[in-house]
Amino acid sequence: MSDFQLMPIGERGMQLWLPTPRDSAMGLLQQQQIWRLAEQCRDDPDFAEVVPGMNNLTLLLAEANPTFDWQRTLRDCWQLCGTHKLVGRHHKIPVCYDGPDLGFIAQYHGLSEQKVIRLHSQGRYNVFFLGFLPGFAYLGGLPDALATPRRENPRLQVPAGSVGIGGQQTGIYPCSAPGGWQLLGHTSVPLLDSEHCLLQPGDSLEFVISETGA
Repeated sequence: MSDFQLMPIGERGMQLWLPTPRDSAMGLLQQQQIWRLAEQCRDDPDFAEVVPGMNNLTLLLAEANPTFDWQRTLRDCWQLCGTHKLVGRHHKIPVCYDGPDLGFIAQYHGLSEQKVIRLHSQGRYNVFFLGFLPGFAYLGGLPDALATPRRENPRLQVPAGSVGIGGQQTGIYPCSAPGGWQLLGHTSVPLLDSEHCLLQPGDSLEFVISETGA
């Protein structure tokens, strides 16, 4: 943790950044560091909000304190983290691979649509963090052969349950919303209700080919 950087956010907030990892394996290890640090900070009464992101952690103090020693506090929290691994739940998400961008993804990579489906459904993914929309899980573990840029012109409305690729990550839209990810299928599994999000940081999942997505 000697190489983290801090960026102030207003009077009460701070964002901690770690360097961009070299590869996906290092990315998962680093994200596990973020999860452990977030858990430790949630036990600290000084913090009112703790929000893990991709290679970063956003923290908000319960009260403004211009003399708060962020460096020392975060290093102390890190020392208390230990090396335990956050064990989340594993999910099997059925997907009907009928997305409007499946053909584009295949053409972009010079693959058949069936090869794209096979590669995507054979991966094992980890929930790195939630963001963009409530319950929207950014999933690490996408095969490099499927990394695809976002659409130049985002859609005004993407249906709930749409499964897409955005750069080097894949994810599922938990609700209908605007979005620019390349859509390759859909699932009928509800990801969000009034009480909780199905997917949480530290969870893992796999996509299972389904004719209906249910």
